[in-house]
Amino acid sequence: MEIICKNCHQVFKGHYCNNCGQPADTHKINAHFLWHDIQHGLLHFDKGILYSLKQLFTRPGDSIREFIEGKRVRHFKPLSLVVVLAALYGALYHYFHINVYPAASTSNLDYNKFNEWEASHFSWLIVATIPLYTIGTYLVFRKQGYNYVEFFVLNTFKAAQRLFVQLLTFPILIYVNQTPYAQKFTFSLYLIGLILIFWTNIQFFDKISRIKALLLSILSHIIFLICFMIVLIIVLVISGKL
Repeated sequence: MEIICKNCHQVFKGHYCNNCGQPADTHKINAHFLWHDIQHGLLHFDKGILYSLKQLFTRPGDSIREFIEGKRVRHFKPLSLVVVLAALYGALYHYFHINVYPAASTSNLDYNKFNEWEASHFSWLIVATIPLYTIGTYLVFRKQGYNYVEFFVLNTFKAAQRLFVQLLTFPILIYVNQTPYAQKFTFSLYLIGLILIFWTNIQFFDKISRIKALLLSILSHIIFLICFMIVLIIVLVISGKL
């Protein structure tokens, strides 16, 4: 039986494309795919990290859509990519003693402990926010034909995109560290992150108009902020801080 490769479009027979090595069975992105990514993605590093980062800043939405549809040979695993970037950022954050709220921490021992804990667990905090982003994406874009886990993959790549921007601009953060400009700089990174999210969504959801994709992306982010605040309040209540 002849098969058309989803990665390079070469016609081949067998389990793997003889041109690029893409598996014949790419599997639908679902919970099983996600579990396999968690189990094996962190242990199998290939040469796809630079390729994936390049794609995320040249044609983000298109490349993520292609990944979900089966074109995955050259890409780095999305969860692995996020964990690697977040772990690197967290290590730098800890090593350079970054503190974007110096006025609040000078006389607050609890804040200093939280700042240290955040630096030590940064990668997992980033991963933990991805499901919250995905709730908003799923609710507003659910009619576009993707399941929750596929939206999770989309938001995982977008998280990697924002993390890489933070790494690229880290020298600036070191320069403004523990100054009144630190908060302004982190807010500017937040705005850049929003632009990246909207740009990626507009490309990814190519079956609807750009205006509609933009408006739905804004609504999706509002839902994320609401979910984040709810989770934050619950955590503060449980920890006795509220």
